[in-house]
Amino acid sequence: MQKIKSLMTRPGLKSPQESMTDLSPVENLKIPSKEELRELREQPIDPQAEQEIIDSIEEIYFSNDSFDMVHHELEKLPTELDLLKLEEYRNRLKRQQAAVSKKVADLILEKQPAYVKELERVTALQTNLQLAAVICTNARRQLCVSKEGFTEASLGLLANQRRRQLLTGLLKSLRTIKTLQRTDVRLSEMLEEEDYPGAIQLCLECQKAASTFKHYSCISELNSKLQDTLEQIEEQLDVALSKTCKHFDVAHYTKVQLAYTLLGKTQTAMDQLHMHFTQAIHNTVFQVVLGYVELCAGNADTKFQKMQYKDLCTHITLDSYIPCLTDLCKALWKVMLSYHRTMQWHEEHDKQATPPTAEDAVAAESDDLAIDRSYVKKKLEHGLTRIWQDVQLKVKAYILGTDMSNFKYDDFIVVLDVISRLIQVGEEFCRSKSEVLQESIKRQSVNYFKNYHRARLEELRMFLENETWELCPVKSNFNISQLHEFKFMDQCRSPPLSPSRQGASSAIQMQEQLSLFQQYLQEGNPFEMHIEQKEEETEDVLASNGYESDELEKSAYQDYDSDSDVPEELKQDYVDEQTGDVPLKSVSRETIRSKKRSDYNLNKTNAPILTNTTLNVIRLVGKYMQMMSILKPIAFDVIHCVSQLFDYYLYAVYTFFGRNDMYESSGLGLISSRLRTTLNRIQESLIDMEAGSENTGMHGPTEDRKEKVPSPHLSQMVVLTNSGTLYGLAQRVVATESLVFLAEQFESLQSHLDTMMPAAKKPFLQQFYSQTVSTASELRKPIYWIVAAKAIDYEQMLLLMSGVKWDIKEIMSQHNIYVDELLKEFEMFNKRLSDVSRHVRIPLPVSNVLWEHCIRLANRTLVEGYANVKKCSNEGRALMQLDFQQFLMKLEKLTDLRPIPDKEFVETYIKAYYLTENDMEQFIKNHREYSMKQLANLVNVCLGSHINKKARQKLLATIDDIDRPKR
Repeated sequence: MQKIKSLMTRPGLKSPQESMTDLSPVENLKIPSKEELRELREQPIDPQAEQEIIDSIEEIYFSNDSFDMVHHELEKLPTELDLLKLEEYRNRLKRQQAAVSKKVADLILEKQPAYVKELERVTALQTNLQLAAVICTNARRQLCVSKEGFTEASLGLLANQRRRQLLTGLLKSLRTIKTLQRTDVRLSEMLEEEDYPGAIQLCLECQKAASTFKHYSCISELNSKLQDTLEQIEEQLDVALSKTCKHFDVAHYTKVQLAYTLLGKTQTAMDQLHMHFTQAIHNTVFQVVLGYVELCAGNADTKFQKMQYKDLCTHITLDSYIPCLTDLCKALWKVMLSYHRTMQWHEEHDKQATPPTAEDAVAAESDDLAIDRSYVKKKLEHGLTRIWQDVQLKVKAYILGTDMSNFKYDDFIVVLDVISRLIQVGEEFCRSKSEVLQESIKRQSVNYFKNYHRARLEELRMFLENETWELCPVKSNFNISQLHEFKFMDQCRSPPLSPSRQGASSAIQMQEQLSLFQQYLQEGNPFEMHIEQKEEETEDVLASNGYESDELEKSAYQDYDSDSDVPEELKQDYVDEQTGDVPLKSVSRETIRSKKRSDYNLNKTNAPILTNTTLNVIRLVGKYMQMMSILKPIAFDVIHCVSQLFDYYLYAVYTFFGRNDMYESSGLGLISSRLRTTLNRIQESLIDMEAGSENTGMHGPTEDRKEKVPSPHLSQMVVLTNSGTLYGLAQRVVATESLVFLAEQFESLQSHLDTMMPAAKKPFLQQFYSQTVSTASELRKPIYWIVAAKAIDYEQMLLLMSGVKWDIKEIMSQHNIYVDELLKEFEMFNKRLSDVSRHVRIPLPVSNVLWEHCIRLANRTLVEGYANVKKCSNEGRALMQLDFQQFLMKLEKLTDLRPIPDKEFVETYIKAYYLTENDMEQFIKNHREYSMKQLANLVNVCLGSHINKKARQKLLATIDDIDRPKR
């Protein structure tokens, strides 16, 4: 349709037939010839069919004049040509061409009258133009006559008027030049007022005005002067920009940025700003450190000013290290805060920017502004990491410049706390993990902690060697969270606050939810808290004389009730060991007596049993965990050292009270394989067994031995050989139960330690708890076994049993005297146990272990005595059963331990006398708990009654076969 329209509107005065000859070749192809037009007119006309054919033509044919329809149709041909389809498609194209040609012809015929009319109008216009030319010629001729008619006076007036106008313009220009000459004074005033945008605006306007009058010779000098002034303004502007690095002022920075925008140097200003921040960091840290170095040096020597910063850091003294570090971080915080506020200013400024308009000039200016903003945004974002990296490097040089291995623990914790806060600042500043700071403080921490831990182990050895294992009186509700060293854990599990403190607490919590940059945006400094003296809190963990109050002490030792005639045991309350409840109803005398036997605590409150050394170890663990929470990269090293504290304490308790060569011969399995493995591991990895040898001093300690500690020695003040004190039972109870209490505290800390332990090292922590901490209670058996083995005279019982005649012919109704002697020994043991409990509470598990050991040893002594019998009759075996039953009956009145340990061990041995040959052989094979001597004696005693010599030889051979692998 475009081609048809262009055809209809083509200019020219040619006839339609002539116009057709001027068409382009492509268009000529589309115009039908005269014969075709005639044929088209003769064809019947169906407008609807004709329109449908035209509508079926592709849109591309109406696109433009340069369209190549031949090439288009050739491209549409398929790879395999079908003549019938091609012929059909050609006919379709012919129909379309015919329809278009007919439509064009109709349009031409329709416009023919208009064409003729327009041609007439053009002819008339030509005639009018010729007439106008004649009129113009006449007018010019008349103007020449008028020109000659003017006088010279009239022209003179016009010349003077023109001169007047020129002089007026000159006067105005001279006044402007005079004003330009005086602008330097105003510019100086504006610079003093720090009105940089106004000064630049004035200077630019002056330059623009000067360029207008550049044809005057005096303006060239003014131009150079204005250029010098503009350069001076830029220098002062750069100085003003540098001031924002240490103290950011919104109004000041807004002026500076507006000034740079007027200069068109926004990107340059941002580059300069980053250079100033880098320089500000260097100058700040250098001045802070230099001030402390010169202050500590105490003289006016200027050699320090010429030193490099890294070398200067090595001259910081230990006393000034923490104040200098705090001031250093404060100064760096101000620089980073200024950078943070600079970014905030640009973000707010971008939000307030006006949107671009549709005008071309304003749109182009907005595009430049958008480019500048994009550059500034990227530059500021990249600068975050760069600024923080510079801060890290400066602080790293300071940290590594001093050897901290001799720092006090509290001072080192302050250093860690300051660096931890600085790392938090870096996290909020640019989401950095602060690897440089982490690595530097880790190096110092590992070095410090290695020396610190070594000193603490030596200190622990000294404490253990001077420990008298007396009870440290603490309150019954004592908990490690009450100690100063564990106050840092209150953040994780803070108790509910009273209503009066909830308001203040909620305000503090809301403040803690804000980032450091939000908290200290306007004032304050996150590092100021580290130099303030913290209020000392008192620890209320100790009890007076081991009791919660004077009233409890009176209730334990005095009868201050009016019921003086009531038996003493009925006056005393007791606490149910299973539930911890105090009965509400009155109880019988037997019940109270039995409860007294169960837990020898003399009505003392169930306060934890621990010593001063235990308390020191717990405090050390708290300090270690505090260091670990501040510096997580060395968490594994710290936890490893914490485990060594527990290992050494456990090994010391075992060495002092549990080591005995009679364990193996007892056959009681006192030390489990797990406990034995743990003790061997501690001895190999932690204990320096060569410390006491003579050749130790000849050679320095090896690296391996530096990590070890000499084995501790029990204090000479502790006596373990006095039978009156049950061989130091009080000290043994305090030592063992303090270890168990320490293990319980470690168990309560496991979840906290697990959260701080790296994932790859968690198996170590699990192994420490499963193989070491959980074995603490297993030390009760070997330690209390020594008391049980010495408290009762088992040898005397064997001697008494050897004097009994067992080959009797009558069944006896009276038990033997050795049973009474043995029971007397147990009663004496019970009395001594009560005496000890007056000084140290004996918990139920301890008394149970003691009674279990004593009963087991007594029962095994009975079996050994029965195994020493040479001759025995059935009546003698019945007497053995009578003796044992009498022993059990009286023993059950002394102890609440049920069932009686090794009861079956004795009864089974006595009953074995009645077994037949085959049953005896099976008995020997199944009961390996008896010694070879005991089994052989059983066979020998049965000889003659129901076992013959041949059977005896066979049974002895069986016993020998069983014993052979053991040899």
